[in-house]
Amino acid sequence: MKKQSIKTTKEEIVNYWFFEQLVDECGLSVDAAEAHERCWRCGYEHNLERCHIVPEALGGKDEPSNLVLLCHRCHLDNPNITDPEIMWDWIRAYGVPFYDTFWDLMGIKEYELIYNKSFYSELIDLGIKDPTEANELIKYYLPEIIKKVGHHYGHPYMNTATMAGVYRMIIKKIAKERNKELKDFRNIPHRPWYYPQDYQKNNT
Repeated sequence: MKKQSIKTTKEEIVNYWFFEQLVDECGLSVDAAEAHERCWRCGYEHNLERCHIVPEALGGKDEPSNLVLLCHRCHLDNPNITDPEIMWDWIRAYGVPFYDTFWDLMGIKEYELIYNKSFYSELIDLGIKDPTEANELIKYYLPEIIKKVGHHYGHPYMNTATMAGVYRMIIKKIAKERNKELKDFRNIPHRPWYYPQDYQKNNT
């Protein structure tokens, strides 16, 4: 079965959700004024794709009430399910307060999963307790570290694992320059990522 092209325009989608005030922009990664050019999930400025809330293959219609605007990267990740509330649950769950920070924050989240400790806790252990100083150090080291990483073929961005690696390289650089040893995370009991924390608490 040939996929039908979407006839609803991006302008109609933005007007429906934001200017008819059917969605509260508070807590989203995008403001109404820029909803036509920034992804509604990550907040980055990209060529936006019209994404079905209920997939066309599952009976979703080509109309503003069943469409949102996402970048290609987020479009690939969106939920394909018949319950329309889940799309908005997903978009809202990833809301960030500042533009162009989403994927950096996802890298920091990935860092904690890999190293069993948050990136900022690592900085505190290295004596960097002021958030302003931490951000300045990140800005200082980032240009040097970025030269040592790459993109997967065909992907014009760094994935979250690469971003986590960038942050680890920054931590290692700071530790070396301050003559401090990092704790070996491999010796720390690591809760499996797939094991629900609530169940672990109830069964210990």
